[in-house]
Amino acid sequence: MQQMESGLRRLVAPNPSPMTHTGTCTYVIGTGEVAVVDPGPDDPTHLRAILDGLDRGERVTHILVTHAHLDHSPGARALSAATGAPVHAFGPPQAGRSAIMERLARDGMVGGGEGVDHAFAPDRMLSDGETLSHGDWTLTALHTPGHFCNHLCFQLGDSVLSGDLIMGWSTTLISPPDGDLGDYFRSIDRIAALGPRRLYPGHGAPVDAPIALIAEHRQHRETRSAQILAALSDAPAMPAALTARIYHDIPRHLHAAALRNILAHLIELNDTNQVQARPALSPEAEFFRP
Repeated sequence: MQQMESGLRRLVAPNPSPMTHTGTCTYVIGTGEVAVVDPGPDDPTHLRAILDGLDRGERVTHILVTHAHLDHSPGARALSAATGAPVHAFGPPQAGRSAIMERLARDGMVGGGEGVDHAFAPDRMLSDGETLSHGDWTLTALHTPGHFCNHLCFQLGDSVLSGDLIMGWSTTLISPPDGDLGDYFRSIDRIAALGPRRLYPGHGAPVDAPIALIAEHRQHRETRSAQILAALSDAPAMPAALTARIYHDIPRHLHAAALRNILAHLIELNDTNQVQARPALSPEAEFFRP
């Protein structure tokens, strides 16, 4: 287990992939009676590493989950069974969906197979802005949808555990109806407004220049929207065709995830009346500029 700073340790789950980078970061907060953030996948090896990584006499009293993706939340139940600690999160996987995503979900839109933990059910739901204190640690839960509707960041002093909302190694996946680009913009702006000294993401290394990185990620998304609008100025197109055109420089096996990002942009552009869909808003619709 790696000491990140006073009162914060980290270990990385053995689940590297193109979507998880080197693996899911599990954080241990405090000393003595500790909180564990994102126990990761349901992996007995990682569970054992968490328990063995604690100092002698330490025990887990709180389990916190940033969001209900399979690389972050399933390990929470096994850790709870091993320690007796309750699981805290914003809510079940559908909690926090925006109105437009609720409607699209009712109409049958499903995610892109990127791994929702449909069985996830916290023991205790945290409200936005709620502060938890125990022993020598205090943190504040911040509802920050965008990557995922039930996503929480955790403010810890002048640092933020940013989950998958903001990562240094890559911009995040936004896959409707669980992800929402409009929510994403509002959430990253909220984190920027806190002026954090450092971000500790769900994957990858700590971020030592958070404000600059957040601005870079916002610009990346705005540039992507501009690319979509430019492509649709040439001719109407479906999301798959836009993906092939705009993401021509990435491996084909990543196009499925890229298509979900394109769809998130199209939904936001539709919501702001910059594009329209026919016959109806869906992954199979044809989009055009009005």
